[in-house]
Amino acid sequence: MRILVSGGAGFIGSNFVHHVLSEHDDDEVVTLDALTYAGSRDNLDGVLDDPRHTFVEGDIRDRELVSELIADVDAVVNFAAESHVDRSIAGAEPFVSTNVQGTQTLLDAANDADIDKFLQISTDEVYGQILDGKFSEGDRLDPRNPYAATKAGADLLAKSYRTTHDLPVLITRTSNNFGPRQHPEKLIPKFISNAAAGETLPVYGDGSNVREWIYVEDNCRALDLVLREGENGEIYNIGSHAEKTNLEVTEAILDTVGVDDDLIEFVEDRAGHDQRYALETDKIEALGWKPTYTFEEGLEQTVRYYLD
Repeated sequence: MRILVSGGAGFIGSNFVHHVLSEHDDDEVVTLDALTYAGSRDNLDGVLDDPRHTFVEGDIRDRELVSELIADVDAVVNFAAESHVDRSIAGAEPFVSTNVQGTQTLLDAANDADIDKFLQISTDEVYGQILDGKFSEGDRLDPRNPYAATKAGADLLAKSYRTTHDLPVLITRTSNNFGPRQHPEKLIPKFISNAAAGETLPVYGDGSNVREWIYVEDNCRALDLVLREGENGEIYNIGSHAEKTNLEVTEAILDTVGVDDDLIEFVEDRAGHDQRYALETDKIEALGWKPTYTFEEGLEQTVRYYLD
């Protein structure tokens, strides 16, 4: 299979590129990335010179470039997105442009090229918050911040191309990822770096907000499985069931790094901060997937990566 991975120099995208090239000897990958603040060639160290890998610096909103690349692949996996909630609250325009218009550009080119698979990478945040129970794939979307709203818009666009054009679309919605190559402004790498430097760890509100954390390699295995075995037109939740409050995550980081919890600093809560996310994962598990890393095992690997 020849795969175009958009956003492949970012966090999850680069881990996915590494995974595919490692696990599938006959596959070829074309990585498309605009190399904004969230993407780096360094994330592709070890595969940039692989003869089965081609890196292209470019924007998913560039219709001519996207059409040219998609005409030469079997599948598209779209990771490309503005993804930092705080940035979306400060200014939503780049999120609308990249996450919605960029996805539309990819979908149009994929439809013109009559490709075999289009995998849209989404997030559990499109469902909004849930105080009890878990979200299933058929639940209504209720995004509560601009980032989540643009990801929900991209999901709906992708679904519409499946219905209108019979494009072979798949959608995955994943819980919070962590692991190597994540941008340092995100919670876990930021807190690891701060703890190692003896700087304070700013925790929103009282730290009671709950997230479900999945180690990025487990997510990449799930994405790879959906790409190859998933049913076109379907949505697959990917989660670990490892629910942690932000305060519990912070304390685990401090313990793993080996510093005291007096570095914790509670700060004013984020506007519209969702209290809890949780996913029902029966559909992805029916394909034969389960996470292999516990939160603690993944955190130990992650801390070692950033300290190194």
